[in-house]
Amino acid sequence: EADNNLRCNLVVDTSASMLYGSGPLNKFDYAATIAACLAYLLLRQRDAVGCVTFDESVRDVVPVRSRRNHIESIVNALNIDQPKEKTSIERALSDVAKSQPRRGMIVLISDLLTDVDATAKALKLLRQRGHDLLVFHVMDDDELDFPFSGPVRFEGLESDDYLNCNPRSLRNAYLSAVDDFLSTMRRFCATQSIDYKLIRTSQPLDVVLSTFLGARKEA
Repeated sequence: EADNNLRCNLVVDTSASMLYGSGPLNKFDYAATIAACLAYLLLRQRDAVGCVTFDESVRDVVPVRSRRNHIESIVNALNIDQPKEKTSIERALSDVAKSQPRRGMIVLISDLLTDVDATAKALKLLRQRGHDLLVFHVMDDDELDFPFSGPVRFEGLESDDYLNCNPRSLRNAYLSAVDDFLSTMRRFCATQSIDYKLIRTSQPLDVVLSTFLGARKEA
């Protein structure tokens, strides 16, 4: 039983960019809820689950366990009042790679707003070590659709930078850059046999999870 049961690590982004939200849930709330739901489902089927939260460095580590009441430890780790600092997915995944010599499933839940090459390098290392990888790419509708009009002040969540502008003049270039970013991540994950799912925070959570888990069951 110990050999056959799944070992899963949930790696959740708690950096300041995850604070953004235009709906009922900001990106972090959405990501944390996904992580808690997955942990509950896995523990119900007696799989072992752990959780790692990170920003510029690893913030909290909940070891992999299979006890039903382990869900409390995971939820407590996700109960963060204020995401902060910049994002370093590479550092978090490198720490996970060092601490998890046994093959298992690693679920990254993040907006991926950091250095793309560094993220790709860290994910590739985990694949080379035989881990099964899932990426939930959580984005807000505003970030994907850029619906702004009229004079707007954009402020950085992970820096003190800001920009006063007419968003109409930036919209086409912005959407093109976002499309390139998403295409790069999608292509990379496909070449590495990494399951990738772009998620809007406006999507119902139950639909997202049932659709994605159903697709994995059929794979």
